[in-house]
Amino acid sequence: MVASLGYAAHKPSTPLAPFNFERREVGPHDVQIDIRYCGVCHSDLHQVRDEWGHGAFPMVPGHEIVGRVVKVGAQVKGFKPGDLAGVGCMVDSCRTCPSCGEGLEQYCEKGFVGTYNSNYKDGSPTYGGYSSNYVVDEAFALRISDKLDLAAAAPLLCAGITTWSPLRHWNVRKGQKVGVVGLGGLGHMAVKFAASFGAKVVLFTTSPGKSEDAIRLGAQEVVVSKNKDEMKKHMRSFDFILDTVSAAHDINAYTALLKREGTLTLVGVPPQPPTLNIGNLIFSRRQLGGSLIGGIRETQEMLDYCAEHGIVSDIEMIPMQKIDEAYERMLKSDVKYRFVIDMETLKG
Repeated sequence: MVASLGYAAHKPSTPLAPFNFERREVGPHDVQIDIRYCGVCHSDLHQVRDEWGHGAFPMVPGHEIVGRVVKVGAQVKGFKPGDLAGVGCMVDSCRTCPSCGEGLEQYCEKGFVGTYNSNYKDGSPTYGGYSSNYVVDEAFALRISDKLDLAAAAPLLCAGITTWSPLRHWNVRKGQKVGVVGLGGLGHMAVKFAASFGAKVVLFTTSPGKSEDAIRLGAQEVVVSKNKDEMKKHMRSFDFILDTVSAAHDINAYTALLKREGTLTLVGVPPQPPTLNIGNLIFSRRQLGGSLIGGIRETQEMLDYCAEHGIVSDIEMIPMQKIDEAYERMLKSDVKYRFVIDMETLKG
């Protein structure tokens, strides 16, 4: 077995604390990664506080994992010791259903195995990246270019792919007018990607103070969504809008901004189902869609694209011991735009 030191939530109501555990021995198809950095996702907070239910404790969160390969199994072909590698939100799937066959493991019809708070096929628990190492099947490991800042690349494994996948699926491209709702961990990556594709990007926010940052990240215009006059100026003008907001908000305000046959895609999950004005869709043949992270193949494509174009997340580095403070700041949107844990501090 592989000894690992992590930080775990032992109960939903207690701060994270050190936790010693063991990972499986490196098998023929496995890669062992010494973790250097792990991004902090809002879903980590939801799960350690058991806000979604089905929490298994002790729970080691973290699914934006980057580090260096230290050991590989005898049949591993894609990695060798010394390589930079990452692990995202999934570490296995059924690999036999139509979705898996198409490289869309996130839609596995039998359910994918999550990087943490899940169970391997043998029933043993998965523990995440707030830890010293990870053992993963090479089919779910990702190659990280040394051209990328490793710490700033970590959030690409969730915030990056969650926005890349819908932008690519709906073929966002040069000359289109694209909206991004919300400038958080996901939204700032959506702005960067859409701008790099050549689209005219408009950022929607409730915070006027985010305008300067949005322009720096690639937006050509910023609209304060509470301002009805600003919103009205953009009626029927968007090819595509990506909504990254998880708080309750009126999605009808955005469907009305779409051109005929335009698409609004949701990647945030508000606590309550929205009320939908069906007429906004019917009378202009508009589409409302949703998207979940991305498959392994497209995640690798995203990472390679980021290396070629110099795209990473804007991050704030924290020591492991500040994780609970980071969660509280995250609740207040007090981060630009993703916390990343320096795992060198794990033993500190």
